[in-house]
Amino acid sequence: MLHVTLRQLKVFESVARHLSFSRAAEDLHLTQPAVSMQIKQLEDSVDLPLFEQIGKKIYLTDAGRELYHYSRAISEQLTDMELALDELKGLERGKLNISVVSTANYFAPHLLAKFCQRYSGITVSLNVSNRETVLKHLADNVTDLAIMGQPPDGLDIATESFMENPLVVIAPPSHPLCRVRRIPVKRLEQETFLLREPGSGTRSAMERFFAEHRISISKGMEADTNEAIKQAVQAGMGLAIMSLHTAELELETKRLRILDVQDFPIMRHWHVVHRKNKRLSSVAQAFREFLLKEAHELVAHVARVDN
Repeated sequence: MLHVTLRQLKVFESVARHLSFSRAAEDLHLTQPAVSMQIKQLEDSVDLPLFEQIGKKIYLTDAGRELYHYSRAISEQLTDMELALDELKGLERGKLNISVVSTANYFAPHLLAKFCQRYSGITVSLNVSNRETVLKHLADNVTDLAIMGQPPDGLDIATESFMENPLVVIAPPSHPLCRVRRIPVKRLEQETFLLREPGSGTRSAMERFFAEHRISISKGMEADTNEAIKQAVQAGMGLAIMSLHTAELELETKRLRILDVQDFPIMRHWHVVHRKNKRLSSVAQAFREFLLKEAHELVAHVARVDN
């Protein structure tokens, strides 16, 4: 008879999902030696190696792949049990797991704070990641809900838009175009643009827009955070296209300006997303309804700055 603990399975599942002991330690808020010890004890229990190392990378063995399949099934059963118990607690004591893309983190905490004021007994686990990681959280069933821009096609997910997400062209206040009205889109070909990383929803929307208008732009620095892009724009390295929600502070303090470009803003929407076959807890369902009914009123839109 196997002597395997739920803790060991949880640690194993995280290592198997990330294929990294250090990432699993981060994920579980443990030290790397503690993760290694749990895996060693699990391997001793099953009497088979679960991982093999080739170079600097680790891979699942055949036994590891089998155990990963069953550990995922056990994890989903435990999640269903937790949801059933949360249903009995109602909204007085429940837990909300939510993942948001980094751009949405400029308003998501404000919405969560309002929601938690209403339901003071709940606890929230918020993960802020890039779009690729958020999609992986959905696929791995480690989050209840996700907030993102344009959801991808082809995934078995339910998605609803709850708020507009205008994309604007931003520039440093000293840029000559700040004094120009109704800038032709074609004029942007003369500028250098700072870009988010490939796979970013904002970058994809920007590239589609320029392709539709048959505009070829000069691409400058790439960065994986909005903060890096904003700092680079302020330093005069180029222009950028980003969500209006991400630049609220810099626009209010006049460290950035919105350019008056024809055919802008590019109007997109924020979506709340979950797996179609996922049974939402009463807390997750309440937060979803909260977003659909109230988010657009609670998130302050930035007034257009006079050029």
